[in-house]
Amino acid sequence: MIKWNNLDQLSSFEALKALKNHVCLKNALSGEQGAERARAFTVPMAAGLSYNYAAKQVDNDVLDALAALADEAQLTDKYEALLSGEVINTGEKRMVLHQLTRGQLAGNVIADGVNKREFYLNEQKKIADFADAVHNGKITNESGEKFTTVVQIGIGGSDLGPRAMYLALENWADANECHFMNAKFISNVDPDDAAAVLRSVDVAKTIFILVSKSGTTLETLTNESFVKDALKNAGLDASRHMIAVTSETSPLAKSSDYLAAFFMDDYIGGRYSSTSGVGGAVLSLAFGADVFSRFLDGAAEEDKLALERDIRRNPAMLDALIGIYERNVQGYGATAVLPYSQALSRFPAHLQQLDMESNGKSVNRFGEPVSYVTGPVIFGEPGTNGQHSFYQLLHQGTDIIPLQFVGFKASQLGTDVNIQGSTSRQKLCANVAAQIMAFACGRKNDDLNKNFDGGRPSSIIIGEQLTPEALGALLAHFENKVMFQGFVWNVNSFDQEGVQLGKILAKQVLAHETEGALKVFSDLLDI
Repeated sequence: MIKWNNLDQLSSFEALKALKNHVCLKNALSGEQGAERARAFTVPMAAGLSYNYAAKQVDNDVLDALAALADEAQLTDKYEALLSGEVINTGEKRMVLHQLTRGQLAGNVIADGVNKREFYLNEQKKIADFADAVHNGKITNESGEKFTTVVQIGIGGSDLGPRAMYLALENWADANECHFMNAKFISNVDPDDAAAVLRSVDVAKTIFILVSKSGTTLETLTNESFVKDALKNAGLDASRHMIAVTSETSPLAKSSDYLAAFFMDDYIGGRYSSTSGVGGAVLSLAFGADVFSRFLDGAAEEDKLALERDIRRNPAMLDALIGIYERNVQGYGATAVLPYSQALSRFPAHLQQLDMESNGKSVNRFGEPVSYVTGPVIFGEPGTNGQHSFYQLLHQGTDIIPLQFVGFKASQLGTDVNIQGSTSRQKLCANVAAQIMAFACGRKNDDLNKNFDGGRPSSIIIGEQLTPEALGALLAHFENKVMFQGFVWNVNSFDQEGVQLGKILAKQVLAHETEGALKVFSDLLDI
């Protein structure tokens, strides 16, 4: 039987706390023992990726304690329960089915009288057929011209994940001659966002995807109106240029305003929806349904690895548990995500929402306050840009911030230049290796301004090249990491009540139903 206990109720957590500051990274990574550690502390991931944690403050004693914590917290059992369709989202009394969009791991899941795996597969096929019809010219604009651009209108999980995934594969698709349509995204209700995107496209050759599960998202519907006005002003029929990704019960589902509607459901939260129709429509139109399918395959393969009970062979669970050790034992309050890949420029922004919206909770899954810290602050930028931005604080600041590097051996486009005896790609990869050791080991100097204490932990996910499969595996790794950490903290990682209050007050401001300080702030902004 599964027990949902708070972290501080687990005896294995007490044992783990006794191992605080157990490992000195400078000693652990020095000499031949450091080389052996760097080779040994690696776990294979899906799609040729690997997770290396040699520069983390763990050894076999800490790993054994983390394994005991995983067993007592029943992490694998809870994951299996999620996959089998148990109600894991207690706040909204819903199942959690985003893994089901990319593979069947634990039998059929029936909800609302529907086989959900078949439902997701059917929506994927509808999207694939639609994308193929657009690419081969069966679906065209009023003048019989092919569509060349797709613009996604959405916010939060309807924007961050799909945008990050598109940018991650844009260069790869160019190199592999499967970049069928350019994609752009409108998310911010700031009119400058929509106006800038509309100025950059030929609206006559553009398909717009409206993404809103409820069909009532204020920012998204406002931007839809902005787009419809632009189409009308261009003398175009908006219904020939717009499709919807929504729920079957939303007001958008049967509307004649759209060329087509593709469906999602309440069992997949927005931040987990990149492998559903939310990401599927834009990625299939941009790169083709086959590329989206390969992306799903990578995620499915990584999901299977997350079922491994041995934490030393389960990269997502191990990453999650080391994060628990850093947050709840070492006392580190943030994590920096540092992809040394320009293609992943928006991936940290997606992980901010994924992690902070999921585990930024101060009550457990039963609504009771917890007495320990939960989700860390997540931030990041691609290397080497970040090195010339915030790495100063990471190296010599008063806070120790764990680091999550991501790197690839080969670039996506294959073009490069050799300057001063090395290529651009070699320079990029050299910086990753150097930063790992600089953070871990530091450098002693009597001039304290130039002294580096070291002892700053990091891990790195390494792959050959950022392909659709590798991207899917990378996405699933972090989704599963967040899931496992939520299980350990005993929080509900699948609702987001914290975003609601601001929306309610914003509606009051727009209705001029304000008083006190809220009215003053509204007046200051000339609302």
